[in-house]
Amino acid sequence: MNHHPTTNHDEDDDEDSMSLIPIVIEKTGRGERAYDIYSRLLNDRIIFVTGGIGDGMANTVVAQLLFLANEDPKAEISMYINSPGGSVTAGLGVVDTMRFVPCPVATYIIGQAASMGSVIACSGTKGRRFALPNAENLMHQPLLGGVMEGQATDLEIEARHILRMREQLYAIYSEQTGMSTERIAEICERNTWLTAPQMKEHGLIDQVLTKLPTKVA
Repeated sequence: MNHHPTTNHDEDDDEDSMSLIPIVIEKTGRGERAYDIYSRLLNDRIIFVTGGIGDGMANTVVAQLLFLANEDPKAEISMYINSPGGSVTAGLGVVDTMRFVPCPVATYIIGQAASMGSVIACSGTKGRRFALPNAENLMHQPLLGGVMEGQATDLEIEARHILRMREQLYAIYSEQTGMSTERIAEICERNTWLTAPQMKEHGLIDQVLTKLPTKVA
C-alpha cells in the first residue's frame, strides 16, 4: 500500500480493457435492455474492487455502496476483491464507507487481496468474509511511494504521518481479526503472503468457499 501512490496505467490499455467488458441483453416487458456486465451485477448488489486502489476506483466503490444502501438499507452487499493494493487514503475511504452504510457487506477474495486490498477484504461484516481456495493475501507495512525531497522538517512530518497511518491500519486489522496490534506488527514487519486456509487461521476471513453460494448477492 502506498502513502503517495503513482499510477502506471496506460490510457490505451484502459481503453482496451473497457472494450473487453461483456454486454448483457435482458428481455423486459418493454423489450430488450443492454447492460455492461458490471452494471447488471450491481442490480444484484454486487460490487467489484479490482486492480490498483486509487482515488478514481475508490470513489466509484463508495458511490456504489451509498447507492445500494439507499436502495435497501437492510439487504446485503457482496464485494468481490482482486487487488494488488494501492493508496492507503483511498482504501480507508472504502473501509470507512463499508462501516458507514447500514447494510451488511460480504467480502469475497478472488485472486489476491494484497496490501490495502487485504485491509478492505478483512473489513467486511464478520461472519461474511470469504476467500476462494487459491486466493492469496499480502500483509505488510504501508509504503512511501516516490522519491522524497524537501526540508528536513517536512520529511519529519511525512515520517510521522506514515507512522500514524501504520497504526491506523494495525488497529483495523486487530479489530477485525482479534489479533493484538503487537502480533499484527510482527506479521507486517516483512511481506507476509497467506493462503486461503491461513487467512482463516489469522481471522482475516471466516470461510474458504469451494462452491458458489446458492444466490450470489
